[in-house]
This record gives sequence, C-alpha cells and structure tokens, in this order.
Amino acid sequence: MTLGDAELGDFLRASRARVDPADVGLPAGASSRRVKGLRREEVAVLAGASVDYYARLEQGRERHPSPQMMEAVGRALRLNSDERGHLFRLAGLNPRLAADGSRELVHPDLLQLLDGFPNAAAYVLGPAFDVMAANTLATALLSPFAPERSMPRILFTHPGARTVYTEWELLASATVHALRLNAGLFPGDAAIADLVAELSVESAEFRALWNDQTVAGLTRAFKVFNHPDVGRVELSYQSFDVRDAPGQQLLVGMPAAGSASEQAMTFLASMTNPATHVRGS
Repeated sequence: MTLGDAELGDFLRASRARVDPADVGLPAGASSRRVKGLRREEVAVLAGASVDYYARLEQGRERHPSPQMMEAVGRALRLNSDERGHLFRLAGLNPRLAADGSRELVHPDLLQLLDGFPNAAAYVLGPAFDVMAANTLATALLSPFAPERSMPRILFTHPGARTVYTEWELLASATVHALRLNAGLFPGDAAIADLVAELSVESAEFRALWNDQTVAGLTRAFKVFNHPDVGRVELSYQSFDVRDAPGQQLLVGMPAAGSASEQAMTFLASMTNPATHVRGS
C-alpha cells in the first residue's frame, strides 16, 4: 500500500464516522453500533457498490476507482464540494498541482495590489499558510507574533495566540482544515509536510484536528483580534486564489464602515511605518 492509498482510506474512514445514520435514512439505534457513524456495508449500499469493492477502497487495494464510483461514494458520505474534490485527488482522479518555483515568489503586480487596500489588512499566504507578503496594516495587526510568519505555527505554538485571537478554536480548526485541503492539492510540497510533522509533535490540539481528516477551503471569515496596542478589532475577511501562482491566496480583512474597529485600524496605521513588508519578489 502506498502513502496515497493510506490517505484515501484514512479519509474515507473519518468521513463515514462523521455521518449520522439517521441523516441518510437509516433507522437510529436499530442495532448495536460498535463504531461511530456508518458501517462499511452501509456506505457500499448507499453508493451502489459491493461491500468487497468499498472495503478494497478503504484498504488501498482498489487502485483505479472510476469517477462515477467516487461521485457515488461522495454522495453517500454527504461530502461538500471541498471534500469531494479532496476525495477525487486522493483517488488519483483529479490532476494534482505539481511543485512550481513560481509559488515561492509573489508577483510584483500582486505586491502593488496589497498597497491598494489602505484601510484593510491584506496579505498573501503560501500553500503552507506562511505570510509571504503583507501591507502596512496586516503587518501591524500581526506584530504581536513577529518575526514568526507561519500562521499555523502562530496559532499552535505562540504563547500569545489565544489572547490575540479571541475566537481561537474556530480559527484554528478552519486553518487546519484548509491546510489538509492544500496537502491534497500539493502532495509534493515539502513545506506542508514539514509543518504537519512539526506541529503534530509540538501540539496535541493540532494533531487531533489533523487526524480528524476534515477538509475545507478558506472563504469568507469573521475574525476578532485583541491587539495589545489598539484593543478589540473586528474584521470581515475574504480570500482570493492567485491564478498565476497556484497555492497562493490573497486575504483581505475589512472593518465595518464607521465602526470602532475602523477607528482602531486608522490608529494602528498611524503608528506604523508605511512601507509594505514582503518576502520574495
């Protein structure tokens, strides 16, 4: 069994454990259940497959599943779009993005775009969620963690993370779920593999979230900061994929107009050097 086969089996087992039998029309408590969620044979029936075939999928013995079968399994397991894409990639059915040197650099046009958000915190994340470039406000907002630029390391190893991020649990789980999605998109990315290995040893909370096998992309988010210089800051974030550099994402956090958070961001900007802080070029 290869590493890829093992990852597919792990994901399938974790996914069926999350499905409530009642949600797929099976009688709740009809029989004694030794495991949480669905049994293998129940997934097989829901997907229109034989029990032996589905067992081979989980055991890594079925090397060439069809797209139609994976779609049926995804429906049986009630996977969302991010999870279905992850399932297909683990099954070798979607082209995975190869390592690309351009992902190590931030395009000059994107660096210029960062400065186009003077009232927002804007930054570029790499596939392992390290901050590759940031505008003035984003740099100031993350200053309590300087010089660390890895968001997962900040969340799971920095002593001030739970103080600055007042909704730490939500942010931590969203970050790990998105990191696992990237691990499927970029299976050869050494930075992701090294980060996961490191944090799995350093943080029991990271290890539990990673082993949960949940995948979800970064989309809209609401983050609350307790910044040591300006106090509470509430920002609505939107993320954008960078088409020229697969794996990079632009995140922009905006305060509500006329809010106390907008005033706090204005004050924070006045305290900082107006130069944009970047890594790469």
